[in-house]
Amino acid sequence: MDLFDYMREQNKEESSPLASRMRPTTLEEVVGQQHIVGKDKLLYRAIKADKLSSIIFYGPPGTGKTTLARVIANTTSAEFMQINATAAGKKDMEDVIAQAKDNQGMYGKKTILFIDEIHRFNKGQQDYLLPFVEDGTIILIGATTENPYFEVNGALLSRSVIFELRKLTVEDLKELIQRAVTDEKKGMGAYKALIEEDALEFLANVANGDARAALTAVELGVLTTERSEDGLIHITLDVAAECIQKRVVSYDKNGDNHYDTISAFIKSMRGSDPDAAVYYLARMLYAGEDIKFIARRMMILASEDIGNADPMALVVATSCAQAIERIGMPEAQIILSQAVTYLASAPKSNAAYEAIDSAMACVKETKTPPIPTHLQDAHYKSAEKLGHGLGYKYAHIYPKHFVEQQYLPDGLTDRSFYVPSDQGYEKQIKEHMRWLHEPEEE
Repeated sequence: MDLFDYMREQNKEESSPLASRMRPTTLEEVVGQQHIVGKDKLLYRAIKADKLSSIIFYGPPGTGKTTLARVIANTTSAEFMQINATAAGKKDMEDVIAQAKDNQGMYGKKTILFIDEIHRFNKGQQDYLLPFVEDGTIILIGATTENPYFEVNGALLSRSVIFELRKLTVEDLKELIQRAVTDEKKGMGAYKALIEEDALEFLANVANGDARAALTAVELGVLTTERSEDGLIHITLDVAAECIQKRVVSYDKNGDNHYDTISAFIKSMRGSDPDAAVYYLARMLYAGEDIKFIARRMMILASEDIGNADPMALVVATSCAQAIERIGMPEAQIILSQAVTYLASAPKSNAAYEAIDSAMACVKETKTPPIPTHLQDAHYKSAEKLGHGLGYKYAHIYPKHFVEQQYLPDGLTDRSFYVPSDQGYEKQIKEHMRWLHEPEEE
């Protein structure tokens, strides 16, 4: 490297965005992802011991995939090379492989190849890498925002360890933002800025786990805000909202407004008002509410407030919960909207809720009387001697596949727990049960 190259690198480092400058260089500086880089975890041990095998980092944008690759670059004794799959062609890969072979043959040195956005490589490009990964010419580190099981060659997957990175928590982001504001070496500390608590909380929430988005807003806030009379740059809530282009919503994820909003959301669906339900959904999404929390509440409502009036409600709610975890935001909001409007528009019944509530109370009061002898298991040894199962009537050999016999324990035969409503499919259940108990015509 000549003097001009050195100066270019220096200027590039000093003028690069805050999110880039704040990238950790050691494992100890990494914030979040402790499920894979905690001190007792496999990846931490492998990096520290410089014994990496091929790996793939998978997770949403801004969660630290490239950051971890850079940490590995700073830690390993191997040659570290990087390409981006959106721009790299076969010639770039051939150059990397040639260099890796030289490192291995001439210096006995390993080569780590980091491929950002590896899912952008087509099957042929991925196939090209396979023999070199297999024979150890290169150690592959791939980074992708897409599910690698769908987007990455199965043969490459089988030779790699997949680490899923999660969205950073609010606490993780608050730590990063505070560090960025105060760090004089890599952050904005030299500007003497101060971020107010409500602005910190707001940015950490609306960034939705994306460190890059939060740090970009901090940098913009510090660089565009005039100093106050005390000589400090104050990052207020209004400044933070303007810098991240999000309106401040009166919504505290840990306070009363959080519970008020989810309550209004549930009550709107229970009350069959899809417009209000989707409005409160939008408020929660805009404020950065956890979509998995929303989906869990929807699954509960599907049984508690709809139940057998529309048995598909639970299917829709459960499918929604699975889909949003695979898709993620922002597209997950469409799936949530579909499920919310379905649940809000469905016929309502709380009969399933009333049934289990009543049955639980009965069990608590009666201390579980004996099960009728004819319903007890007749298959184990000595069951016949004890009379277990004797007299049981097998429903399928009778007309309607139904026969009158005692199912509840003695003393409870007059109790009724499930009372179908006249709503939706539950009306058919009610009519079916009535038909079963009608006497057969002679």
